[in-house]
Amino acid sequence: MSQAFQVAAIQMVSTPSPEENFAGAAKLVAQASQQGAQLVLLPEYWALMGMHEKVKLDHAEPDEEGKIQQCMAALAREHRIWLIGGTLPLSSDDPQRVCNTALVYDPEGRRVARYDKIHLFSFVRGEEAYDESRTIVHGDTVRSFEAPCGRVGLSVCYDLRFPELYRAMGECALMVVSAAFTYTTGQAHWEILLRARAIENQCYVLASAQGGHHVNGRRTWGHSMLIDPWGEIVSVLPEGEGLVIGAIDPHRLQYVRESLPALKHRKL
Repeated sequence: MSQAFQVAAIQMVSTPSPEENFAGAAKLVAQASQQGAQLVLLPEYWALMGMHEKVKLDHAEPDEEGKIQQCMAALAREHRIWLIGGTLPLSSDDPQRVCNTALVYDPEGRRVARYDKIHLFSFVRGEEAYDESRTIVHGDTVRSFEAPCGRVGLSVCYDLRFPELYRAMGECALMVVSAAFTYTTGQAHWEILLRARAIENQCYVLASAQGGHHVNGRRTWGHSMLIDPWGEIVSVLPEGEGLVIGAIDPHRLQYVRESLPALKHRKL
């Protein structure tokens, strides 16, 4: 790739209503496309933030069937973009748990990649407690895909704390993180972890987050952002619905890697 490639991250405050979330995502994806985005990233749980964790079981879709997948394919096709669909619940072999899955669609609306979230979040501090493994099964395969900007590595939320996952993606031009970081953990660690992943892999990192007060009482951190290979923040949206947009610049990528060839210096 010799020219800049425009990417955007959508930030949402998703609700328990898939139809309401479809409408919100459609509006923001259209805005991103109008601003020149060629690849658009949706946040984790973009289509559904239920009133309790088991609601996702009621909305789990079979692989390659269902209204959430139809919505994503249609948005990609309508706007002629690469669309990375945050996550949605896909059926698993366990009737009590789902896969938390990121899907990728090309500008024709064809599915080109699937990534099932590998690392499942658990956290307890006072009355704040989460354990995704109660309703989600672990993925087991690292995934990336080829886009016009180069290789794009896929990750979801809690994955961000495991640098070995990003190393396993190989040399990427862009790594993406769809997330619903809690306000507590996001305030402490979100930015520093994202910048670290960009710096150590010398690539762009695009992060799309949930960002605000949800109907179910949860508060998410937001701060969707694009970070360049030097670890500098290109664009950020602190809170609320909206988007961040910026360019994957191949010359910037090459400059960083040539001036500090850390990837070539690796011994392990």
